[in-house]
Amino acid sequence: MAGPKERVRVAGRELTLTNLDKLIYPETGTTKADVLAYYAAVAHVLIPAAANRPATRKRWVNGVGTAGHPGEVFFQKNLEDSAPGWLPRAAITHKDRTIYYPMVNDPATLAWFGQINSLEIHVPQWLVDSHGKQLNPDRLVLDLDPGAGAGLQECVEVAFLARAILQDVGLEPVPVTSGSKGIHLYAGLDGTQTSDQVSDFAHELARALEADHPGLAVSDMKKTLRTGKVLVDWSQNSAAKTTIVPYSLRGRLTPTVAAPRTWQEIGSPKLEHLDYKAVLRRVKAGKDPFAAVGSGAGHAGDAGNPSAKTDDGGAHARLERYRSMRDPDATPEPFSGASGNGDTFVIQEHHASRLHFDFRLEHEGVLVSWALPKGVPESGGKNHLAVQTEDHPLDYATFEGTIPRGQYGAGEVTIWDHGTYELEKWINGREVIATLTGAQGGGLGGTKKFALIHTGRGQGRDAEGQWLIHLMDKDHHTFHPRRAPAAGEPAEDAADDEPAADSAADAPENPAADASGAEPAADASPAATAPSPLRAEDFSPMMATSGTAADLHGSDWQFELKWDGVRALLVADEEKVRIFSRNGIDVTATYPELTDRACWPAGPFVADGEIIAVGHSGRPDFGLLQGRMKLTRPADVAKARAAIPVRLMLFDLLSDGGGDLRRLPFAKRRERLEEFHHLSECPVELSAVLDERIEHILESAQELGLEGVMAKRTDSRYVSGQRTRTWIKIKLEQAQEVVVGGWRPGKGGRQSSVGSLLVGIPDGNKLRYVGRVGSGFSMRELHELRQKVDDLARKTSPFDDVPREDASDAHWVTPRLVGEVTFGQWTGSGKLRHPVWRGWRLDKNADEVVPEG
Repeated sequence: MAGPKERVRVAGRELTLTNLDKLIYPETGTTKADVLAYYAAVAHVLIPAAANRPATRKRWVNGVGTAGHPGEVFFQKNLEDSAPGWLPRAAITHKDRTIYYPMVNDPATLAWFGQINSLEIHVPQWLVDSHGKQLNPDRLVLDLDPGAGAGLQECVEVAFLARAILQDVGLEPVPVTSGSKGIHLYAGLDGTQTSDQVSDFAHELARALEADHPGLAVSDMKKTLRTGKVLVDWSQNSAAKTTIVPYSLRGRLTPTVAAPRTWQEIGSPKLEHLDYKAVLRRVKAGKDPFAAVGSGAGHAGDAGNPSAKTDDGGAHARLERYRSMRDPDATPEPFSGASGNGDTFVIQEHHASRLHFDFRLEHEGVLVSWALPKGVPESGGKNHLAVQTEDHPLDYATFEGTIPRGQYGAGEVTIWDHGTYELEKWINGREVIATLTGAQGGGLGGTKKFALIHTGRGQGRDAEGQWLIHLMDKDHHTFHPRRAPAAGEPAEDAADDEPAADSAADAPENPAADASGAEPAADASPAATAPSPLRAEDFSPMMATSGTAADLHGSDWQFELKWDGVRALLVADEEKVRIFSRNGIDVTATYPELTDRACWPAGPFVADGEIIAVGHSGRPDFGLLQGRMKLTRPADVAKARAAIPVRLMLFDLLSDGGGDLRRLPFAKRRERLEEFHHLSECPVELSAVLDERIEHILESAQELGLEGVMAKRTDSRYVSGQRTRTWIKIKLEQAQEVVVGGWRPGKGGRQSSVGSLLVGIPDGNKLRYVGRVGSGFSMRELHELRQKVDDLARKTSPFDDVPREDASDAHWVTPRLVGEVTFGQWTGSGKLRHPVWRGWRLDKNADEVVPEG
């Protein structure tokens, strides 16, 4: 592999290897040739650990970079179109799409991974069979992850404690130093338990370790609970999770490896993570501790017993919402969820507050249901609105009767037609094509073929939302959902000659209101409202709620990076573009490079985004941005522009061509934003959508030193001026906005300045004291700080309660100044532990500050 390009034959396959002298790990001089040589040498031990498992890859196209300039990383699940046809793959359906994953079943696949710089390989704990069917897991894994203040030796302590528990149930674990921070423990299983059962057992094991050793182990994912402890991450046994495969390289600054170890090595006080050269020496010497797991030497033993449970194939869980909305003692509707034939359909005429039809197809043990406000289409010339509702039990296929007044969907239900259907296509949450054969004398009048198409992006198996139903008659075989109108275009009615929203709004089975309390618009292709003059005060920003990855279940979400800057609302007419901060202050003069009218499409618009300043590390730097936030004089701004250039990351479009887009679902607004934004020389770009698993995105964001991730429900409306649960911010670092209510004098070199700020969070009409912060200030900020607090001096404390030791020499100020701090965790008394100043939030008012978590 000495040359820059070679044609090689690996395991009977021919590959072209290029750029072999490319530096993949610059800090150690490790080249692509070295990576390929490593994977060739360890293929015989890596492949048994990865074979017949769908592989997710982390790919560093231009190498991992350096500490100051990290390389860009991509998560990849779906195989590239350029992938060779011989490469093994598994087709796995995720909600609304099928992904073709590669499987590392041979050395040629490993070589192809190395050629495209897919350094890290992650796989689940389960295999697929020859038909692509997912099997039960054949191994259990525990990820021992040290929190701040803990390290590898603490992981070793927990590893030995976990080993004792696993041995008690007949499992012999094999340790793997992860090549990152902690240790993975694997144990082979006999495949008789489901992923849920194994996951439940692993969870109980983690809880037991936490209960017996509370100062050492923790089972909860919250970072605030992990300081000085080891997280026993049991969640990677979930069928949806993956773990880096043993012997895989890591995409860190140096080429470390997830290296299987012996227990004797784990017990050594000199234990450390291994790089690829050390692993090569071990493999060459014949060492493969992971062989015991790969050969299935372990067995399930009693591992599944703590979590033994019956499973009805998921239908019971899918009917929870149906049952929660009805009282079995008050309505004649069925509740039993009897079994079916797999191909049943029913269309019911429902005289509720307004007549509509319910269209139901049997699928996966339930009746997947849509409400048709305009009824069943009679020709292919008109598409009717279909609003997906909750899944119904199969018994509902024969239900006729009266739902009493006061009950959900009250009114008369009769069967319009019923029978069987032949399925042509079913992509959950996206598209269904089926041929229905009705009963003699039924409303269909025989056999009809229908297509149901979601009007936005896929919403997932259980999601509710707006669809169109199309009759595929001989004159209209193909269904083409109409696009949203462009700016200035008249809006086409997507469903019928009346606005579909009027009908769907009265249907008793409307989609549930979102977390903001507003129902999604029912119009399948909503039009913008009539153009009107744009006023900044009408478009205050929508705000996100702090949360975790656990808050994202049950809905379809879109992920973007959380940009560490200041919020910006851009309001434009035909002549100029103005910028407003989150609290409505005009900051146009501060960022003139973003307001050049030539940078933007013609016509009025309102867009939402984040202004960032990129530091020397290549990452957004909020501290650096502070140097621009306060400037308004043209001379000062001109001088600062060269030293602190800014960029605008666009993420939403609220108005285009004068029409209000805020009632559109977010997925539609994003499409309009992508059409709206055009590449130019101006420092404006779209905030990228990250189509990966949230855990992987968070891991990557943490490695790159970014602030976190924004999760936005694809069906969410834009609710101006409100904080909603349809946008969730997931921060990697604890951060909190605070209001300054006092200060204490400094000592030593800071005697004439501020030693610490006393800060709080509004709580009703009071300011709740949360602690003092004295670190993180630059010298420039300290000089400015004294003037700021002196200008707001007052005689009495604005806080509800301040400890005597903090109040003894305090000076009080009127609580108007807002800043942001990072901190370790909340104390039991509700104070910030180890807060560090991040900077002023000039874009926010004191009454906007809320607890972040």
